[in-house]
Amino acid sequence: MNTPTNDTLARVTQRIIDRSRGPRGDYLASMDAQARAGTTQRAGMSCANMAHTTAALPAADKLAIHAERAPHVGIITAYNDMLSAHQPFEHYPELLRSHARAIGATAQVAGGVPAMCDGITQGAEGMELSLFSRDVIALATAVGLSHKVFDAALMLGVCDKIVPGLFMGALQFGHLSTVFVPAGPMVSGLSNDAKAKVRQQYAQGLVDREALLASEAAAYHAPGTCTFYGTANSNQMLMEIMGLHLPGASFVNPGTPLREALTRASIERAVANTGRTGQRAIRMADIVTEKSVVNGIVGLLATGGSTNHTIHLIAMARAAGILVDWDDFAELSSAVPLLARVYPNGKADVNHFHAAGGMGFLVRQLLSAGLLHGDVMTVAGEGLATYTQEPWLDNGTLAWREVPADSGDTSVLRPVSDPFSADGGLRLMQGNLGRSVVKVSAVAPEHRVVRAPAVVVHDQQELLALFNAGQLEKDFVAVVRYQGPAACGMPELHKLTPPLAVLQDKGFKVALVTDGRMSGASGKVPAAIHLSPEALADGPIARVQDGDMVLVDCERGVLQLEVDPATLAARPVQHPDLARHARGTGRELFGLFRTHVTAPEQGASPLFA
Repeated sequence: MNTPTNDTLARVTQRIIDRSRGPRGDYLASMDAQARAGTTQRAGMSCANMAHTTAALPAADKLAIHAERAPHVGIITAYNDMLSAHQPFEHYPELLRSHARAIGATAQVAGGVPAMCDGITQGAEGMELSLFSRDVIALATAVGLSHKVFDAALMLGVCDKIVPGLFMGALQFGHLSTVFVPAGPMVSGLSNDAKAKVRQQYAQGLVDREALLASEAAAYHAPGTCTFYGTANSNQMLMEIMGLHLPGASFVNPGTPLREALTRASIERAVANTGRTGQRAIRMADIVTEKSVVNGIVGLLATGGSTNHTIHLIAMARAAGILVDWDDFAELSSAVPLLARVYPNGKADVNHFHAAGGMGFLVRQLLSAGLLHGDVMTVAGEGLATYTQEPWLDNGTLAWREVPADSGDTSVLRPVSDPFSADGGLRLMQGNLGRSVVKVSAVAPEHRVVRAPAVVVHDQQELLALFNAGQLEKDFVAVVRYQGPAACGMPELHKLTPPLAVLQDKGFKVALVTDGRMSGASGKVPAAIHLSPEALADGPIARVQDGDMVLVDCERGVLQLEVDPATLAARPVQHPDLARHARGTGRELFGLFRTHVTAPEQGASPLFA
């Protein structure tokens, strides 16, 4: 694995290092100060404080913690059974506590964090809390670890905002040994491609609600992560390629002996990495570096991952004092080939990806091409080469072995020598409307350039109403504005995918431009999303009028409103009444977030303003 580092990878990484020197230095100084002050405060605790810490624990655990000899692990869990991906976590604490005792340590649930399901809130008011739930999770993680009685931490989370929030919160305790613990994807049900077809049929009125529900229930049918390659599974890829999962842990199904063995191994590794058992101490702050963040971006591009991470990964990096922007994503995209096709970028699901060679094959291919930094620290130790291996049970004992040399299915996973495309399929879009991103890996080449009149709406429901009324049977660019983080929390506009796909299939030239988000399942219609500055910040999108010609050129990265600059500047901006977005479904509580949130390219977070 001594392949020279790719020039683009080296250049972008050095740019990030140079840009981040100030905040990164401050972050590391803070972590070093916490480490010098002592990983925990147990040794200096008053008897009353210690009694509160251990009051509900079994007698043997109390004795071990009071004696200060055994490592103590804090568990932050995002368990609830609203989310199929998180339902398996229900019994993890019991398993982890038991195994901690078996290896001479102790473990305790330090706290729970909220975990909402975007699949339930899509198109509803709750989606306006979704992005900000990430920052709530970061705050809740910090609250759980603030008791400061732990030598190590385990993060139990999977889905869209949960892993980024856990990551951001855990980094504030980056002096601790920290391991992220996945639960795995549900077994395959109805194919994602078949599910999408039924959604389009329902949008056209060709099937009824009963048929749609039957289709959805056949796709989402068991414990585990949804099997398409959206944000949840992109999270799992990121945690593995950044070295925070055990090698090969991301996509092992729940309820299997291998999954349980990996869960037990996670606490073994967390305890070992404290340095208290004779091995080298490995802190989360040692793992999350400029190089590992770049590795995460590369993994996202090579797999056609979620566009949500053009926001989340920026916020996650900022929590470690690392400054990343969309120029970095775009430049890396030009050098990183697309090696995976998983729905919505193909017909396969993540189980097929895993069976074809999965993360081990992907990491080995990227390392062999100099497209990953191999000289990084991970929870498994120094170097990323360990992540070219896959876990298996050797007569019931967990072990790792090299993945096969060849892909098990080249329609799903390919080598660097024969990629699906030469680039990562993510484009930075720029022009007189501002800056946005577009994911083209699922967009056919003939649909990547759209020049058409604007249809301007302030809500996805308005556009759906026009579709249902038959008023969109034409070429157009849907301009859906006042969907940014300051306006209404930046909801996903996933409900627009089926009707726009129907119109595209009818032969119309259609595209979407919005200051909102699309799902991690962004599909086959070109969508320039996360447009900044947003409409409420007086971005140019606020001045677009129905009928204006808009060019969405995904090949050249051009997003242009064809209106004379003087005419555009003279147009008055009258923001709509957004009060309805501030009331109901708990939105009253998030006014402070909306007021202080940063732009998407800065992570859309009120925590790092």
